[in-house]
Amino acid sequence: MNISVIPRATEKAYAQSLNNTYVFNVPLTANKQEIVAAVEAQFEVKVTGIKTLVQNGKAVRFSRGKNRYPGTTNRKDTKKAYVTLAQGDSINVFEQPAEEEKK
Repeated sequence: MNISVIPRATEKAYAQSLNNTYVFNVPLTANKQEIVAAVEAQFEVKVTGIKTLVQNGKAVRFSRGKNRYPGTTNRKDTKKAYVTLAQGDSINVFEQPAEEEKK
């Protein structure tokens, strides 16, 4: 099964990338072996470690009209994968500013 992994561009993910660990959004049904195969195929890197977590969707209050039919619903659950790459491998998720711009 071919799955699509999408890198997360957040401040926490940027800090992790400095330690050669990258964060990806992955499908809820994907297991670790499928995620490793997808990352290696998509970005041509060697994966040495992986951690996954499922983030539960938050409860959201809503109402249809004023004071009528109040209720709650949940946002969708998401799954994240923290992938550690082999020494020397990297993925260009965050573009580094050029040295010339500083001058």
